Amino acid sequence: MRDLALALLFGYLLGSIPFGWIFGWLAGAGDVRKIGSGSIGATNVLRTGNYWAAAATVICDAGKGAAAVLLARRFGAEAAVVAGIGAFLGHLFPVWLKFHGGKGVATAAGVLFAFYWPAALMAFATWLVVAGLSRISSLAALVTALAAPIYFALFSNRLYALAALVLAILIFISHRANIARLLKGEEPRIGKKAQA
Repeated sequence: MRDLALALLFGYLLGSIPFGWIFGWLAGAGDVRKIGSGSIGATNVLRTGNYWAAAATVICDAGKGAAAVLLARRFGAEAAVVAGIGAFLGHLFPVWLKFHGGKGVATAAGVLFAFYWPAALMAFATWLVVAGLSRISSLAALVTALAAPIYFALFSNRLYALAALVLAILIFISHRANIARLLKGEEPRIGKKAQA
């Protein structure tokens, strides 16, 4: 239990690093929490028009999720899963930004790739197809969140499939406002710049 608690804390602190907020400032866009959806995720950073900042956010947000899992794995698969979920929660509720973070999609992707990359690659392909057809990032994330536990159940193991299911539930919770806008047909398209 001590190792699991430490893994959760480690994952949370790593996940709390607010890369979107950092790259937003470095790109001269100011506080990205004051534009668009108010999230520190890559989709909202993209709304500033700074493509390099959005790309860097995706890479680093995914990287912190993967790093949490890979570094904790030396203490066992359970510690790796707990650290991954901790990183996801850290991204959603970063202690450095008064617990106001992002939606967690890129961080979850990094976690899943570190769990078992073939199943995660299928989930990523699902995101690409849905995003390409709809041009709506949140819809792609929600469909992928539904598909990922199935991929992991079919091609990985029960522990990782259960973790993917937990992440899917948390992604749906973090996308409550997006779901409401989707139902109203008001969700913005990928790349749409935020209004000043």
